[in-house]
Amino acid sequence: MIYWQIFLAFFIPGIVGYGGGPSSIPLVENEVVGRYGWLTVSEFSEVLALGNSLPGPIATKMAGYIGYEVAGIPGSIIAVFATVAPSLILMIVLLGFLYKHKDSPKVKRMSSYVRPAIAVLLGTLAISFFTTSYADTGWLQTIVIIVVSFVLMEKLKVHPAYVIIGALGYGAIFLA
Repeated sequence: MIYWQIFLAFFIPGIVGYGGGPSSIPLVENEVVGRYGWLTVSEFSEVLALGNSLPGPIATKMAGYIGYEVAGIPGSIIAVFATVAPSLILMIVLLGFLYKHKDSPKVKRMSSYVRPAIAVLLGTLAISFFTTSYADTGWLQTIVIIVVSFVLMEKLKVHPAYVIIGALGYGAIFLA
């Protein structure tokens, strides 16, 4: 029964918590503190502070920790799954719908409208990364990382994950 309660405690906020993890925190608190009494308000605030101090989505970190505290490793797995399940279900349904209607002129037109918006968002993100890198490390280091990354990925066909790991290593050694 505890596993079902854990599932519901994180699935329901995932469904009604429009806006992602931060908007679902009060809903999770209501379930975990108010409904089931697994944590006190003070303990929940400590879990929230811990979750905010770590990288990644806040809702899944909190779910994993609270699930573990309540029911060990199985509880942690169930809580994390329940947190991501609403998005997962919706993505599967929407992808099924898009796949079913992929040859529709309306879907093709919608896709052609979305591509430029995605390109603009990625370009804005790249510019933001560039300006942050320039401000933190200077022109020379930024240009070296850009040129080496371009050559590795485009000319030598190195997987981007390896380029990212290499850039992190470069930063740790030369920019620390």
